[in-house]
Amino acid sequence: MQTFDTLLREAELAHGHLCAGQILGVRLAMLGCERLGIDDPKGLVNPKDRKRLVTFIEIDRCATDAIAVVTGCRLGKRAIKFRDWGKMAATFVDLASPLRKDGDTPIYKAIRIAALESSKQRARDLYPQIENKNQQQMLAYRELPNADLFSEEWVAVPIHPREMPGYKSARITCELCGEGINYDREIHRDGKTLCEACAAPETRYYRPLTQEELSENSEAGAETSPQPAH
Repeated sequence: MQTFDTLLREAELAHGHLCAGQILGVRLAMLGCERLGIDDPKGLVNPKDRKRLVTFIEIDRCATDAIAVVTGCRLGKRAIKFRDWGKMAATFVDLASPLRKDGDTPIYKAIRIAALESSKQRARDLYPQIENKNQQQMLAYRELPNADLFSEEWVAVPIHPREMPGYKSARITCELCGEGINYDREIHRDGKTLCEACAAPETRYYRPLTQEELSENSEAGAETSPQPAH
């Protein structure tokens, strides 16, 4: 494992600045790897370790970037799984430790680590003379023992083969919008093969602009910005 200071510098560069969340994320991820016995998660010395870890992250904050730096897991490699639960927590899954199978789905041994709410008070107790909370926590989170920062729980995590890094599948075309769909995400409805957005437009995260909204945007100066081709 790289040193704490080295990983913290890498996290700062990746994230753009150093903050308490970065320090907490680095320590959380280092602890997760330590508990799983993974000394070289990025495969710098042993390339086999690079494919051993999948990480579930429960928040999209500063610590998320730090966890990715320590583990070498990336969303684009399908080795990070994001769960938008708003919790400063992550679960580290050891793909080298399958427990059993549930049908076609392997279940793996994993460690879930969550930041303790009490760690903020511990930081205040440790550095009461510092008024800035971020500075206070940055110092404290470097020094406090793991037991004062985190809770730990051994858990079992099912990961279907189609959710694994490196999974290959046929590329399917949505019959409504014509866009390609990867990783078996198509939905079959009323005899048609659809993407999720077309199958349930009321739940998608975007909606097309109306002609009125397009006109208003153009009048506000959108003619100076590139517009999508129709």
